[in-house]
Amino acid sequence: MSKKQEPDTVPDKQLIAQVQSDDDMEAWEELMRRHSDKAFQIAYGILGQRDDAEEVTQDAFVRIYRALARFRGDSEFSTWMYRIVVNQARNKYRWNKRRGAHLNVSIDQELEADDFSKLTRDVRDPRRSPAKNVMLNEWMSEIASEMEKLPAVNREALMLRNDKNLSYEQIAELLGCKVGTIKSRIARAREELRARLRA
Repeated sequence: MSKKQEPDTVPDKQLIAQVQSDDDMEAWEELMRRHSDKAFQIAYGILGQRDDAEEVTQDAFVRIYRALARFRGDSEFSTWMYRIVVNQARNKYRWNKRRGAHLNVSIDQELEADDFSKLTRDVRDPRRSPAKNVMLNEWMSEIASEMEKLPAVNREALMLRNDKNLSYEQIAELLGCKVGTIKSRIARAREELRARLRA
């Protein structure tokens, strides 16, 4: 890392060049610091599970570090990195589905269960009665269950839009699609989800 510049003022391209040429670990750590939160958010948007998203984020950064020597800068580093995160999250999602794991909708944080799976702890609203909390939990569980039944490409786009509040343009860039395709996928996902919840 150059002594003339503070790490957080060095552009991504310069940090990448330092990692590529000198295997500069300080430069690599700065890249991770800048992008890890967003990478986690994207993984969490696809997976809906904090532990899984953390695992995917860590695995993705290992892959990114190993592949960084081949990065030529044809796209922004962030776009390239987030695509790796998306692919890792998709792989993890498919693996979870094969194991029979179900998507949990957590409003607050996960609580380890003694016997199996995960439980979710909801944020308590003092204005809501226990009966209303039960109804809300059931509704959230039903939404999560029906989300699982959507086609993967539509569900993924909808989760990135609704859960992570990404723009259509950001989602299109991440998933390698046109903006119109993303809008169409989200519209279809919402329509199908509404139909399933009304049935």
